[in-house]
Amino acid sequence: MSDVVTISLMLEIRHLRSLIAIADTGKLATAADRVHLTQSALSHQIRAVEEHYATPLFERTRQGLRFTPAGERLLTLARTVLNDVSAAERDLQRMNGETKGELRIALECHTCFDWLMPVMHAFRQRWPEVEVDLVAGFHADPLALLKEGRADLVVGSKPKAPRAWSAQPLFRFEILAVLANDHPLRHKRFLTARDMADQTLITYPVPEQRIDLIREVLKPAGIDLPRRTAELTVAIVQLVASRRGIAALPNWGLQSYLEHDYVKAVPIGPKGLWSELHAICPKTLASRPYMQDMAHIIRQECARLPGIEWLA
Repeated sequence: MSDVVTISLMLEIRHLRSLIAIADTGKLATAADRVHLTQSALSHQIRAVEEHYATPLFERTRQGLRFTPAGERLLTLARTVLNDVSAAERDLQRMNGETKGELRIALECHTCFDWLMPVMHAFRQRWPEVEVDLVAGFHADPLALLKEGRADLVVGSKPKAPRAWSAQPLFRFEILAVLANDHPLRHKRFLTARDMADQTLITYPVPEQRIDLIREVLKPAGIDLPRRTAELTVAIVQLVASRRGIAALPNWGLQSYLEHDYVKAVPIGPKGLWSELHAICPKTLASRPYMQDMAHIIRQECARLPGIEWLA
């Protein structure tokens, strides 16, 4: 009996959350950011569990951390327990009548449509009483939709006036230059603004200030490229493949096209061009449990995306 008590006291919710973070990210440093610990503190936490059970939980490989059979067993436990905890918390909130409402989502990042469907599906399963919908179309200023009461949540870059909104950090991602397979620049290690000076830029139909490549790279270099627009990612990639110009898209949105060798992708700048995503809503809605859970679901579903880094 004493052994059972000792084991139950050893494993805490924080340990289980750490195991899931490590499984989702594959890297100790990234997992530490996700659970709001230093890498040293997370290492100490895991080491304590390993010493308690006298067995390693991970093996280090070139691809990152790999769970041992013992680690896999605890990971299965972690997913089961935390799912049950989340379900119990939602049941308690339902008892308090806090689960009904409307959630209208606007996207600043239009490549996000690639992962939004599984997010919305998971949300509907967890919050069936909440009516969730998309605000259709391309919008010059998505935050204006929040001000006007036409949207409840914007998934986009960090707002310039963060105090006016509640912004939950999601993750950062790299934006890559997309080139035709025979493009003269395809073999370069990275592209500079000057490399792109004679190109046509293919983008979504949004204002220039919303396009990271223009705002962060081309404008500071005094370069103004002609633009051609398309509303769908597949249309942008098709135009690039047909040598109509170049594009700049998030790494996760390019994986299937690169795997099929439809186009090439090259980093932008020596350190890459990176952007961030945040879940932004009015402060009056931020305390609603389903709003808080939406950010959690996005992180959970997007853990499979290649090349993302978690924001603390």
